[in-house]
Amino acid sequence: MRAGYCASRSRHASLQTGPRKRWRTLPAIAAAFATTCAAQDFDAIERPLWEAGLGVGGITLPHYRGSDSRANLLFPVPYFVYRGEHLRADRNGVRGKLFDSDRIELNVSLGLSLPVKSSQDEVRRGMPDLKTAVEIGPSLAVTLWHSAADRTRLDLRLPVRLAVTVESSPRAIGWIFSPNLNLDVANVGGLPGWNLGLMAGPLFSTARYNQYFYSVDEQFATAARPAYRAQGGYSGSMALASLSKRFRHVWFGAFVRYDRLGGASFENSPLVRQKDALAAGLALSWIFGQSSTYVPSRE
Repeated sequence: MRAGYCASRSRHASLQTGPRKRWRTLPAIAAAFATTCAAQDFDAIERPLWEAGLGVGGITLPHYRGSDSRANLLFPVPYFVYRGEHLRADRNGVRGKLFDSDRIELNVSLGLSLPVKSSQDEVRRGMPDLKTAVEIGPSLAVTLWHSAADRTRLDLRLPVRLAVTVESSPRAIGWIFSPNLNLDVANVGGLPGWNLGLMAGPLFSTARYNQYFYSVDEQFATAARPAYRAQGGYSGSMALASLSKRFRHVWFGAFVRYDRLGGASFENSPLVRQKDALAAGLALSWIFGQSSTYVPSRE
């Protein structure tokens, strides 16, 4: 299952989340939840080079996009923010910044997908389990518009990632492309420190990726689950809203995500049981350590 991610206040965008294909990961959930959003002029503020903390979060989401089985998870949320010049870690995951200009950024971004035990998913029963998968690839972010004080920003994000299973013999399971529009609003509704993120866009994935999740080989076919071979292409769409606030030593974040599979190249797979799905989560982290070195930061 891929855990949904919060939309980002930072321009240094990745796992957006992430967007797209399955849901976003436990570490990615933690990254999505665990970062600060300031309520000041984002070009002028200085923040600690790093901050660390720990909290707890909960999420409810389908086993995979199209599944009618759900997972309800309670998990620790490690809070870690690193604001290096070329390496950053925050709610968007871990990113190496390859290129940066006033309006364009090219980053290396990471993502992770959660495993699914087929014995716990009725429609997949008897099929191979879905393994944990690491995703890695470039992400281009283009700023389309921002307000004078940079408290509101609209970005176009173009992440492309290769998914690789985490097992004794790792294997590549395909590519995912999830272009999206991302709107970040600081001090939303005039409430200091409350930050809103809105993100939406289509999803595209290769045949190999879709086959991993949605194909049914002849040997696993049943009367209720006929053989099926998934094709690549359009994989539906998603929309996500997130809200967060940094208190003095506490960070709070929440999100809700909607996925739509109507028109997806694999929508006729017998493993697709519903074409609309919601995921939601919230987290609370306590920040207990920070660097004595401060660096310029626009978040």
